[in-house]
Amino acid sequence: MSWTYLVLAGIFEMIGVAMINSLHKNRNWQSLILMLVGFGLSFLFLALAMETLPMGTAYAIWTGIGASGGAILGMVLYGEPKDWKRILFISMVLGSAIGLKLIS
Repeated sequence: MSWTYLVLAGIFEMIGVAMINSLHKNRNWQSLILMLVGFGLSFLFLALAMETLPMGTAYAIWTGIGASGGAILGMVLYGEPKDWKRILFISMVLGSAIGLKLIS
């Protein structure tokens, strides 16, 4: 169950990051509330995952999901560059997270 919590934490981290960008562009209450909820749930699920997973592993995977997911959302939703080098390095981050899961 802790791995499920960790994936959920990463997904909510992605939502929080996307809402930061939305908040900068729109300055509305909906973006602010979604950002706070996203980050709040992210920390909650990270804390639940860390009850059984080692801190280093949990943090590395959480940041990997959040960073790569945020970059992907930026490309899909906000028109950020989609060149092959960027996609390669995002894939490497995700591959590292999967590798940590496999050895844990």
